[in-house]
Amino acid sequence: IEPTIQPTKYARRSIVWQLRALCYNFLEADVEIEAMRKFRLAMAQINPTVGDLEGNTAKIIQYIDQARALGADLVAFPELAIPGYPPEDLVFKPQFVRDNRRYLEKVVAASEGIAVVVGFVDANDGIYNAAAVAYNGDLVGIYHKIYLPNYGVFDEERYFEPGSECPVYVVNGVGVGVNVCEDIWYELGPTNIQRSAGAEVIVNINGSPFYAGKSGFRHQMLAKRALDNGVAVSYTNMVGGQDELVFDGGSAVFDRNGQLVTCGGQFKEEMVVADLEVDGVFNGQPPGPERTEEDAEALRRIGHPATIQVSNYQDREPRVHVSRDRPCDLDPEAEVYAALVMGTRDYIRKNGFTKVLIGLSGGIDSTLTAVIAAEALGKENVVAVTMPSRYSSEGSITDSKAVAETLGIELLTIPIETAFTAYLDTLEAEFRGTEPGIAEENLQARVRGNLLMALSNKFGWMVLTTGNKSELATGYSTLYGDMAGGFAVIKDVPKTLVYRLAGYVNRRYGKEVVPQSVIDKPPSAELRPDQKDEDSLPPYDVLDPILKAYVEDDLNYAEILGMGYDEETVQKVIQLVDRSEYKRRQAPPGIKITPRNFGRDRRMPIVNRYRHF
Repeated sequence: IEPTIQPTKYARRSIVWQLRALCYNFLEADVEIEAMRKFRLAMAQINPTVGDLEGNTAKIIQYIDQARALGADLVAFPELAIPGYPPEDLVFKPQFVRDNRRYLEKVVAASEGIAVVVGFVDANDGIYNAAAVAYNGDLVGIYHKIYLPNYGVFDEERYFEPGSECPVYVVNGVGVGVNVCEDIWYELGPTNIQRSAGAEVIVNINGSPFYAGKSGFRHQMLAKRALDNGVAVSYTNMVGGQDELVFDGGSAVFDRNGQLVTCGGQFKEEMVVADLEVDGVFNGQPPGPERTEEDAEALRRIGHPATIQVSNYQDREPRVHVSRDRPCDLDPEAEVYAALVMGTRDYIRKNGFTKVLIGLSGGIDSTLTAVIAAEALGKENVVAVTMPSRYSSEGSITDSKAVAETLGIELLTIPIETAFTAYLDTLEAEFRGTEPGIAEENLQARVRGNLLMALSNKFGWMVLTTGNKSELATGYSTLYGDMAGGFAVIKDVPKTLVYRLAGYVNRRYGKEVVPQSVIDKPPSAELRPDQKDEDSLPPYDVLDPILKAYVEDDLNYAEILGMGYDEETVQKVIQLVDRSEYKRRQAPPGIKITPRNFGRDRRMPIVNRYRHF
């Protein structure tokens, strides 16, 4: 190292280990030096469907065949790949668990000439989130997940018992430690035990849900885990949408120096292959700092090591040449947009629908929803409805038509004036003597909701709602009106991000898919003359940071004031969020793209008298 260069912490540690390896080679006469071994690892990042045991198994076997043809020594599949992830209360059905085990037998039978690691639900004096290890048609071992996440979207302690064994499987002469998802996130955990028991490669299988920016955080963790233990670490992740969750793939392999060897693309099924060179210089000795007695005792409580011989080393050269370009990381808007497209496609298709219906208002939210739907499902499977009222601006009507024409989607025009007037006439006696207000405004939204649901019932089209996270957070929406529908595409997308995504869409397509007039117009529900969102809400560039602080970061009133926002605005936003819980509980599911979404992540009581001020 040149004296003027300051290496990173990872680089410094790598240098220390290389020096240590030299010491082992030249100074330790009793250390067994093994010849360089080559190990081809395949990661199948697939898109399973919860409950589709037959379809998931067929896909797994197809990828096993592909990995075998590529000369892989081992192929890994995602967490709970056979039943789909997360199976939730399906695991309480004994027949479901038995059936999932029966389909595991088909996977095991398909493992001729290759080691296979696949996730399934195991039942043996308890229910376990398990990884099966198969080779040559035999089930050679089962690993039970040890760390069961019980935060955010996860509630695995509700379903599973923790495991207590940390086996190492010797596959083609290479020690392979198998563990599941959360197990790799702990600095002191199964990986340490497996490394001490001779693991040279860690195969970690995952169902790791997406949120914006998580990929970089994962890579930092995996690099550190590989570096700290002096082992190669592989991370096989699933792809696809399941209800509110989206899994982004991005399977990756890091070498023992913490360097990225290869990674899979995001939001697509593919086989990711890495060729690892295993030299065995550490001979089972754990690298890094010596463990304290306290650490050693903690590791003993975590699990017990075991070594299982699967197959001896055979040099399998020459193999099929595998050339792979490392995919570029998606930028923030591209990543979120891809998640929204995949989440929408899988929710609609996996639920057996083919076409969707969208109320197209000429505003930015419904426009972005239509763009996502057209890309996810094809323009021929998207029907838009514009439903002008007495308060609709001419610009909104023309913008709706322009968007539909640009996307090539069908556009229906159904004015609501006749129905709205009929409602007002019907309620005239009961409303007599009162001033027109929110009730009359919401009638229009509910007429539109009724029309959309009538079309949905008649033709079997799923209604996509178009509300964003800022609106849902503050209750700026109408129950049984614009909230009526089957799936909320941008439910977890703050309004300021909606604008950034609109800009991304236009850059991506190289034209105004989202018209500039839609981007420039002040947001409005158009339910009364000259209405603007800012009549009821703070400007979105003020509102969204406060919502993030309160909803996602759990900051209290005083802490948010400390960010520089005025007292009246902060109080208003908190009050709006707190009193809108009953509305959110009745909203359709939508795609999670932030670290904390409404629904699976944030679960507040509806009846709640706690106040921050």
